[in-house]
Amino acid sequence: MKQLVAFDLDGTLAESKQPLGDPMAEALADLLGVANVAVISGGDWPQFDKQVASRLPARADRSKLWLMPTTGTKLYTWQDDAWTTVYAELFDDETKAKILREFDAALEATGFVPEQTWGERIEDRGSQITFSALGQQAPIDAKEHWDPKFEKRKIIQAELKQRLPGLSINMGGATSIDITREGVDKAYGLKKLRDASGIPLEAMMFIGDAIFPGGNDYPAKELGLDTVRVRDPQDTLGVIAAIVACQKGN
Repeated sequence: MKQLVAFDLDGTLAESKQPLGDPMAEALADLLGVANVAVISGGDWPQFDKQVASRLPARADRSKLWLMPTTGTKLYTWQDDAWTTVYAELFDDETKAKILREFDAALEATGFVPEQTWGERIEDRGSQITFSALGQQAPIDAKEHWDPKFEKRKIIQAELKQRLPGLSINMGGATSIDITREGVDKAYGLKKLRDASGIPLEAMMFIGDAIFPGGNDYPAKELGLDTVRVRDPQDTLGVIAAIVACQKGN
């Protein structure tokens, strides 16, 4: 019996950068009735608030929910009827400037410059720098068709790894590449969660859509957690229903 179920966000619980659908919000409330729940993803807190925190029904037990923006380099929990920062680990200015320079150089070197973009392509999230190939405000349809098999981003990722040794570079979402400090990935975040929650790793499981080598969910599998790879949020709904039924059965 698992004490905690951890999830990726975009492509797993919701469409890219979209709020949880009502069925998913209700499913998470059901799950919170039988286990702790964590959400760990590359977005920053405002995105988590929009997509998850503000979407939960009143019946959801928020005291058992762990929200981990920017790949777990930040942690928020529900305390005194409000979401509270437990910790936040930030890049220094010099490192940020180097990342931004090398992003531009890598894109020029690989030649992946889309004909159309929507909004800024690079976002400073404090503890993480995120590249969104089509821009932060790109429509879902355009994002889903740009790199569905991660082929383009694998080339950009390889270029960035040469240019930014000592940093962690992972693919996530539909068009994103996330850069964090070396060793900072979802395995790092899950170990931080273990320390903060007191729940051992063997009592956790992880669900995500990018559990493959190079995907930003894969470190959870490498860490040794039981994992379930899903295709999309609809697939995730079925997995949650099965977990809730199993937990109640136990």
